Amino acid sequence: MNYGHNDPIINNCAIEYLQSNGIVHGLDMATVARKEFLERFEEVILAPRGLKYKLQFTGPTGANCVEAALKLARLVKNRRNVVAFTGSYHGVSLGALSVTSGGFFRNPSYTMASDVTFMPFDGYLGTGTNTVTLMHRLLEDPWSGISLPAAVLVELVQIEGGVNIASLSWARELYNFCKSHDVLFIVDDIQAGNGRTGSFFSFEKYGIVPDIVLLSKGIGAGLPLSIVLVHPSLDEWKPGEHSGTFRANNLAIVCAKSALRFWENADFENEITSKGEVLRSLLERHLCGKFPIEVVVRGVGLIFGIEFKVKGFASKVSSVAFQKGLVVESCGALDNVLKLEPPLVVTHAELSLGVSIIVESICAALDTT
Repeated sequence: MNYGHNDPIINNCAIEYLQSNGIVHGLDMATVARKEFLERFEEVILAPRGLKYKLQFTGPTGANCVEAALKLARLVKNRRNVVAFTGSYHGVSLGALSVTSGGFFRNPSYTMASDVTFMPFDGYLGTGTNTVTLMHRLLEDPWSGISLPAAVLVELVQIEGGVNIASLSWARELYNFCKSHDVLFIVDDIQAGNGRTGSFFSFEKYGIVPDIVLLSKGIGAGLPLSIVLVHPSLDEWKPGEHSGTFRANNLAIVCAKSALRFWENADFENEITSKGEVLRSLLERHLCGKFPIEVVVRGVGLIFGIEFKVKGFASKVSSVAFQKGLVVESCGALDNVLKLEPPLVVTHAELSLGVSIIVESICAALDTT
């Protein structure tokens, strides 16, 4: 919920739309609500960033736009293989699950394992190994057994994987590899987009322009909505080739358009960056070096991970925090990272209160360990 709980302006837009007898469900028919959102998104998000994308509305969930992107990439390039990464999470429908690495979600009885190659994410093999170099070697070797992919699908900030943040050099090298090998570069911004990393898109900080971008979660301002942003040259769908009953519910579209007001100028982005610096300072001051177990803090914008060097400890902290009135989830392969995603409209006082509850929760979890 990037824009907080029941933002009154967004709520009023939804109520006014319903009371005006606006179309809620219209299949793929053009509506005024959709037209106004597309125009507003172009005006506020795309044009100021010099981005040229066509927007495809898919089914209402993030997994739906992942499925559409995989299908489109394979259609355009006429190649089956897709590269995904260790630590990735893209959803649990069949195609999305095939590019999700998390063992908790994958089961050999129902996971589609073919036509996806997992490569190590930045830092996975340690700071001394450039994993893009390894990718170069494998994909350029005709005897490696790995086919040239149609696309590379990446989260530049892996949130479910443990808040792993791709370095600037790694991301750019990966992007350049794709450009030089005719491979589509797809960024999953379902969690890390919509302002979570400070800028509206996570990739802005890296100075790259993906071929395809996936948006969901925060874009709907609380209602289900997902969008695939596609470079115009890749729009090869035939009419009805990838359709669906619940694509771009108009009520969600109205709310999404209302939320774009936060991005009319640079003020909101600057606020997120400022609050992120406050949160980092609070976490480092109150957590690092303060407990008998090692604690590592990492993050960008308003997504932070608190890593405990003890397997499963983050879940214990999460359970205690919930009893104290704070909703905070765990993530990471060893369930040892506490995932902080406060609303982007959070106040400094709320950040301070949240950190104090986390400190209390860690102390309580240590007492029961």
